[in-house]
Amino acid sequence: MTKILIVYCHPYAKSFNHAILEAVEHNFDHHQVSYTVIDLYQDQFVPSYDVAELRLFHAGKTHDPLVQKYLRLLQKADGLVIISPVWWNDVPAMLKGFIDKVMKEGPGLSHIVTKTGVKGLLTNLQHAYVLTTSTSPTFYLRLFCGNALNGVFVHYTLKQIGVQHAYWYNFGGITKSTLKKRRRYLQQVAEKELSFLANTVFKSR
Repeated sequence: MTKILIVYCHPYAKSFNHAILEAVEHNFDHHQVSYTVIDLYQDQFVPSYDVAELRLFHAGKTHDPLVQKYLRLLQKADGLVIISPVWWNDVPAMLKGFIDKVMKEGPGLSHIVTKTGVKGLLTNLQHAYVLTTSTSPTFYLRLFCGNALNGVFVHYTLKQIGVQHAYWYNFGGITKSTLKKRRRYLQQVAEKELSFLANTVFKSR
């Protein structure tokens, strides 16, 4: 059975991001897909390094039990879904810290460093979906704000850790969006089959 890891990154339980999480869970329940949710805020994950953690980095070790837990979950999953807001044209510090701390260098971990750069070891993650919301329209993020989500996080960072196929789908203009548009998007998320299951995907907005 396909096993999906959902990384959820939003502090507010009544946010639209949480509604997206519930829609994704409904989708997987309907299609009988096994999944696990990492709720970074609920877990009280600490995204920053302290001196002790940094000293352990090149040894591929950690003193944070959540880092160990999260990496094990990543290694066991077949696919990844990340749900997050876009803050200041990029991922929040909490999500960036998840990448910074959990991705450990060394054999049997998330990646190794070769003469030609980083080689990802999480090749078990065949597909990854990054589902975000933003105040700015999606085209504005792409054309005028550096395209950090799609250009760096999705196409480089995730692939550097071994993700085979990564996709970004953003609900832009969330602040001024109508209730009808929000409901339509959530219905789409809840009903569309992901590439974990088939070759259909969400339409980005």
